[in-house]
Amino acid sequence: MKRYNFRLQKLLDIRVGKEEQCKMAFQKTQREKVEAEFKLHDLKDSYKRHNVIENESSTVERKMRQQYLSNLTISIKTATLDLEKKQNKVEIAREELKKSQVDRKTVEILKDKGFKNYLKEEEAREQRANDEFALYGFIRNLKGGEISDR
Repeated sequence: MKRYNFRLQKLLDIRVGKEEQCKMAFQKTQREKVEAEFKLHDLKDSYKRHNVIENESSTVERKMRQQYLSNLTISIKTATLDLEKKQNKVEIAREELKKSQVDRKTVEILKDKGFKNYLKEEEAREQRANDEFALYGFIRNLKGGEISDR
């Protein structure tokens, strides 16, 4: 019995490799997005902590606090834009991953169908061989029976 040989195996291997690359890229962009979310969260927490108005503070301290809050606001806006960009990158990476999975599965379906056809052909070939052996045995028994009857 010969072994099943899938002619598109190299293509399947390439598609599996591409899918793995897309998975790694997706995971990387997902990590970057999570880091950007943490950074934004930290900036907002810092803003909330320092946005408390204290009456005992001097004018210089209030001006410094105001400047710091102003800089935090700018940083929060920048971090928000960065997070939106990273979310877009995650969506793009997710779409690429889906596409690569579909491409791989398409070739795998072809491989599975080819293997099923191969098994059917092998079963049919084996059945023909068994039928021939049975027919030869039957003919041999017929001829053997005729000779002993005479």
